[in-house]
Amino acid sequence: MNKTIIGYTSGVYDLFHIGHLNLLKNAKGLCDKLIVGVSVDALVAYKNKRAVIPFEERLEIVRSIKYVDAAIPQEDLDKFKMWEKLHFDVLFVGDDWFKSERWEEMERKFKEVGVRVVYFPYTKGTSSTILNATLRKLREGE
Repeated sequence: MNKTIIGYTSGVYDLFHIGHLNLLKNAKGLCDKLIVGVSVDALVAYKNKRAVIPFEERLEIVRSIKYVDAAIPQEDLDKFKMWEKLHFDVLFVGDDWFKSERWEEMERKFKEVGVRVVYFPYTKGTSSTILNATLRKLREGE
């Protein structure tokens, strides 16, 4: 009997866009069940940011994507703590984490427990930050 491969990824998923969709679609193609952590508003605030879309709505949007098997609150940046709860087999992260000092330590911990880390490239030209800035400029121009 084949083991079900569980994948995990997380993010804010504010102003849901094609980059988010591509990440979830690609992640689902590499696992049997995809669990997605959606950052709670308090966690978004750590970057001195504020989500445009409230947490409950972001969670429902992600939960409704056909590639997502479960969407859960992400209340901590420590992905290893989430692994201790979920015991996923594959972790999907953006390539902006690749080779960062903090992340190399995390990757070592995941390797010790047999979790494969897959890096996805960020979608060029599309991000919630860019969308927010564009909306701000449009509103100021009115």
